Amino acid sequence: MPTRRRLLQGAATAALSIALTLTLSPEAARAQANDILLTLIAPLSGGWARQGDLMKKGADLAVEDINAAGGVKLPGGNAKIRLIVADAGDTAEKAKNAAQRVLADNPNLTGGTGAWLSSFTLAITEVTERADVPWLTLSFADTITGRGFKNVFQTSATAGAMAGMTLDMVLELAKSATGETPKKSGFLADNTAAPTGFLKPLRDELLKAKGIEVVVDEIFTPPLADATPPVQRVRSTRPDMLFVYPTATPDVKAVLEKLKEFNLDRGRLPLIGNGAQFGTPEILNLVGKDLLEGFMFTIANWGVKGQEELINRFKQKTGEPWMTQDSISTYADMLVFKMAIEKAGSADKMKVAQALREIDTTDGVAKLYAGGRLKFDDKGRRVGASLYTIQWQGGEPKAVFPPTAAQAQPIWPKR
Repeated sequence: MPTRRRLLQGAATAALSIALTLTLSPEAARAQANDILLTLIAPLSGGWARQGDLMKKGADLAVEDINAAGGVKLPGGNAKIRLIVADAGDTAEKAKNAAQRVLADNPNLTGGTGAWLSSFTLAITEVTERADVPWLTLSFADTITGRGFKNVFQTSATAGAMAGMTLDMVLELAKSATGETPKKSGFLADNTAAPTGFLKPLRDELLKAKGIEVVVDEIFTPPLADATPPVQRVRSTRPDMLFVYPTATPDVKAVLEKLKEFNLDRGRLPLIGNGAQFGTPEILNLVGKDLLEGFMFTIANWGVKGQEELINRFKQKTGEPWMTQDSISTYADMLVFKMAIEKAGSADKMKVAQALREIDTTDGVAKLYAGGRLKFDDKGRRVGASLYTIQWQGGEPKAVFPPTAAQAQPIWPKR
């Protein structure tokens, strides 16, 4: 039987062996030390966890692609990207705490992206701005880049610009399909922040400026107990198009079911929404192919024509049925940081932020953003940021506008 001394000697020998192994792996040690640290902060728990999961899948694929191609080119040699993922949870306070932990644990952080909800992004960037960490985000509240921050870069169109862009796209589609411009419009939406902010400029000025009358304006507090009364008023006023903007999937289903019951569904009344909730893979199962068919929505980013190779690789890698804005945006964000780091010749966060301010291109990664240009103005807003119009056709949300990005021809009801 081994003595206690022999056991201790064996343990010491094993520990020494491990230490020698580590000491004799300088290349691995240098690789770890030279990694470029980027972070993704996204909701990975709580009600928005699915969106965070899609964001992570996009960022993971980009990091894999970058590292497989040799990493980031720097004067001292190539470096790999290491992605630090943190859970923003389900409140702005949790998101802020996540940012504080990431920065405390990673003083050499080069930059980051996130965090889906605008309220989360506002909280996170209060932390990252004080630390001079450059931050990319698809969140579109105007206030995100309206605070005078120097290191926050918004890749989407702002909320204030989206309503006008959506209206212009819708009117062009209507004119192309029917030869006429709609004269009457209506709203059926909930009273949460996103629909309120989107519909206000339409209601206050944009529709009136186009000579379009608002004939029905049905706003409800979610959850929607009964869709019959608002849909009855839609039927009685007979708008030429209807902006449909519930934010909760059960309310989307209730509204679309009632519109179908009253013969106001896809083939009779153009239905237009805005936002990522109308294009998630889950909504197909929850709402159903028949109810969604023909429904249109505008969105800040999407996998569109010309991106087939990336989309197919993403689908094969993740098992997802299509590439939503959450995945393609974080994929592109990783490539933008690679470009900025190489332009700066350094992973230093302040040099990278300056490089982001100086980038101006319509090539490469710029094509992965709606509008196709990668340049940020002095507020940090992407110049030329646009939208895509997506329409449900054959059980899949497909880009139908603008024509350069269209995966299918738009279908506009002819009544």
